[in-house]
Amino acid sequence: MTDTPRFDTLLITGAAGNLGSQLRRGLAPLARKLRLLDRIECTDLQPNEEMVTCDLADMEAVMAACEGVDMIVHFGGAPVEKPWQEVLDSSIRGSYHIYEGARKHGVKRVVYASSVHAIGFHKMEDQIDARSAHRPDTLYGLSKCFVEDLGSLYWDKFGIESVMVRIFSCFPEPVDRRHLWSFLTFNDCVRLVTDALCAPRVAHTVVFGMSDNKVKTTDNRYAAHLGYQPQESAEPHRARVEATVPPQDPFAPSTIHLGGGYVDFPHPDDEAQK
Repeated sequence: MTDTPRFDTLLITGAAGNLGSQLRRGLAPLARKLRLLDRIECTDLQPNEEMVTCDLADMEAVMAACEGVDMIVHFGGAPVEKPWQEVLDSSIRGSYHIYEGARKHGVKRVVYASSVHAIGFHKMEDQIDARSAHRPDTLYGLSKCFVEDLGSLYWDKFGIESVMVRIFSCFPEPVDRRHLWSFLTFNDCVRLVTDALCAPRVAHTVVFGMSDNKVKTTDNRYAAHLGYQPQESAEPHRARVEATVPPQDPFAPSTIHLGGGYVDFPHPDDEAQK
């Protein structure tokens, strides 16, 4: 006998991206159907998947995609620092469309891919928690702050729950010394999103998305009710990284701040005009 899926339909935005692809795999047992949304078509659809190919800036299409879903896993939007117009359209307008779709169609919970870059100008030794102030390090980080506050508004005013997953460094493996403390494995990412979907009550929760790394730079006590317990860490990669990557300058802004190299990024519109 197979277990009955917990949900009928989950919507995953950004489904063609690196993390979206992992979530398709990891969340498949939870739902009878996964509805995938991305502006790039997923061509390897599984029997339990359906595709919506659209831009998050297309309000009508996004609203329609939200109809009939139980919960939304919102991992779409600009994946890194981009010119302002792209951040505005995909991440800010697009996320508003997601929350409006949830409100209009009675979706009660959104799990959002926020980022360390919403708090990137806090220092490593600050040991911040979820109630520490936003300190974005880029326009990309600023968009994450907007959506975290958007989720807060929609919880307080409309009763739509949100889990804001501040992802730090989610890659196949660590490639630099910063990743030894900021790393989130793909498996732990799936565990965290699963817990965010399945917890009995989340209200508006901010959680720092990292694996069980030896060095701890944030305090996750305000997300304990999710039940997230990472099972992996960067430690198996430490010897390789330390043998191949030079030590960081302890006085460099990229070492001091949680946002790493993003704190040194120029304004993207200046770069685009070169």
